[in-house]
Amino acid sequence: MRVVGIHTPEFDHERRREAVEEAARKHGLDFPHLLDNDYAYWRSLDNHYWPTVYLVDRCGRIRHRQVGEVHRGQASGDEMDRRIEALLAEPASCR
Repeated sequence: MRVVGIHTPEFDHERRREAVEEAARKHGLDFPHLLDNDYAYWRSLDNHYWPTVYLVDRCGRIRHRQVGEVHRGQASGDEMDRRIEALLAEPASCR
């Protein structure tokens, strides 16, 4: 399993790599983050909301989109955990 954050800034101060790195450290997000300052990923996914979480399967297909915050111990986090476990249980082959 891989986790990658794609940070599309909502505010000007969020465009600076140093600010994003500091926020990631503060919140314990120890996975790589791509800065999407030109909104290329945002537009390609036809995204409209901050935050949005996408689950992508081993074959590169978007399998789930969660709009809004996800918190462990709440319904949103429990649902995300179930979806991740289901994706991890799938066969590794892409067809």
